[in-house]
Amino acid sequence: MLVIIPARGGSKGLPGKNIKNLCGKPLIAHTIEAALKAEGIERVIVTTDSEEIAAVAREYGAEVPFLRPAALAGDNSSAVDVYLHAVDFLEKESGRSIEKFMVLLPTAPLRNSINIEQALRQFYEQNAETLISMREAETPISWYYEMNIEGRVKNLGLDAENAVKNRQVNKKYYIPNGAIYILDKKLLKEKRTYYSDNTVAYLMSAEQSVDIDCELDFKIAELLLSQ
Repeated sequence: MLVIIPARGGSKGLPGKNIKNLCGKPLIAHTIEAALKAEGIERVIVTTDSEEIAAVAREYGAEVPFLRPAALAGDNSSAVDVYLHAVDFLEKESGRSIEKFMVLLPTAPLRNSINIEQALRQFYEQNAETLISMREAETPISWYYEMNIEGRVKNLGLDAENAVKNRQVNKKYYIPNGAIYILDKKLLKEKRTYYSDNTVAYLMSAEQSVDIDCELDFKIAELLLSQ
């Protein structure tokens, strides 16, 4: 399985986060090392627009066969286009068709090689079209309300019959945690989505699901990794 790690140079929430030092090594290095250690992974490719990130990625063993065009490195650039650009480049480079590939975001440093192997095994065993790693939602969907300009609240009506029940008896819901994606090139090209009727979820703990977007997230990841 091919692994693609997207890591652009710009970040407004936490500038330079992809190569910011986290417990002795750059943030992106945690993901690269986990991917390289996992069984079943053929290549680990980093797609970036930054020479600095590219140098760090190569230092830790990843391939960086191209620099991402600036048009695919902005705040509003589509992740789908980033992945398709990488796949198209690699297909032309190797002369081989790539139907499925794994995406590992560098902002999920507590995802490890065992998680990657388990997700890959589940994907194959369930004969899935795509796989998305998820965690159990902390807040039941029935507890969500909207507020009008006068400050009065109204339940959104999502599983509303459970709105006043204790969390323990609420139906469980799951949300993507950004750690592991196994995607289908045809589905991305034709429908521009990760999801189909044959998408399965690989469940992860809340601790392993830390997704770094700001300084607080970084401190939480630092604390958990140091333990």
